[in-house]
This record gives sequence, structure tokens and C-alpha cells, in this order.
Amino acid sequence: MTNLLLLSFLPSGSEWIIILVVILLLFGGKKIPELMKGLGKGVKSFKEGVNEAKEEIEKAKDEADGK
Repeated sequence: MTNLLLLSFLPSGSEWIIILVVILLLFGGKKIPELMKGLGKGVKSFKEGVNEAKEEIEKAKDEADGK
């Protein structure tokens, strides 16, 4: 039920085009590569943090089990 509710708020194909045009107008063609580079670094950092948290949870789980 909640998945269907969330999907109803996602933009469709034509709305994505409008969003991209607005971004292009706001930031210009020269700034977009810099923004994407920063976004990529942020995603990479987030993934590293998630992996570290998983490793710590597994380590604590193994210690609790007595291994």
C-alpha cells in the first residue's frame, strides 16, 4: 500500500524533462558537471558509511555470539 502511495508522487517522463530544463536554466551548462561530481562523491561517501555500519553490526553480532 505504501509503495503505491510513494509511486504516485514520482514524476513521470515529461515532468523529468521539465525538471532537467529548470536545473539547466538555474545552474548553467558549466556548473552541472561540478554538481554531478559533488553528488557522486556524496553517494560514494554514503555507501562507504553504510558498509562501515554493516561491518560494525556484524562484528558486534559475532562478539555477542561468542565467536
